[in-house]
Amino acid sequence: MDTSIVYLNGEWLPLSNARISVLDRGFILGDGVYEVIPVYAAEDGRQRRPFRLEQHLARFARSLAKIQLANPFEASSWRILVDEIISANSAENTGHCLVYIQVTRGVAPRAQAFPENVSPTVFMMTMPLNLPDETALEQGVAAVTAPDARWLHCDIKSISLLGNVLMAQYAAEHQASETIQLRDGYLTEGASSNVWIAKEGRLFAPIRNHLILEGIRYALIEELAREAKLIFEARPIKEEELRAADEIMLTSAGREMIAVTRLDGYPVGSGRPGAVFSALHAGYQRAKERE
Repeated sequence: MDTSIVYLNGEWLPLSNARISVLDRGFILGDGVYEVIPVYAAEDGRQRRPFRLEQHLARFARSLAKIQLANPFEASSWRILVDEIISANSAENTGHCLVYIQVTRGVAPRAQAFPENVSPTVFMMTMPLNLPDETALEQGVAAVTAPDARWLHCDIKSISLLGNVLMAQYAAEHQASETIQLRDGYLTEGASSNVWIAKEGRLFAPIRNHLILEGIRYALIEELAREAKLIFEARPIKEEELRAADEIMLTSAGREMIAVTRLDGYPVGSGRPGAVFSALHAGYQRAKERE
């Protein structure tokens, strides 16, 4: 990755040469937000296109507004930068990749209140996108549960991800792919994914509010459910409903959509990916082809 080209405050340079001040508020206070955009390569490898770019940029703008940080670019300028960083790394990323964007409040003496007259730090890079393999799609993955002890603004895609990091580590220590979090007896989300359940052919997900980060795939899965003629309902989901679900599914930019077939060591439903997952995953692949 050291040879990949990144964007930092108006400059294009190798990742190994990118530097920020130790007084950057993102480094010292976690004062910033980020976005991750999947980019899919055509079969011939010649074209790479960001998936649902407009929706990603809209969510990014919402996160910036919620922390009162002015968006440094219009959406049209962000689109140009995304295209440019994909092109700059065409040799580095020969397949699918992710575009990572981060904006912090900038460099200032350490104080918690917002500084005045400070320019934001703008950073972009690409990373490989390694989708779930055929084995994971056919067999599903394991997940564990844990209390959701994060702050109450999970709707902001903040770079302050310590709570998520601890949950990802908890999953790793339990040989699981994801930690599914529960707050006051209700499902919220994974460490880095939205969570869906199916029961008797119906699809359910937690309400989009401040307790979860609304994944770009949330609206997409709603669309795919309508295409598949599945009944979908967003509502509070009790822990016992999660554990009694016929199917549990995760969605994220990196995973796309994957079935959870073991939860806390117990099989979910039949212990295999179910019909709802199969219908939605197939719809997801068609949506990629359309876009």
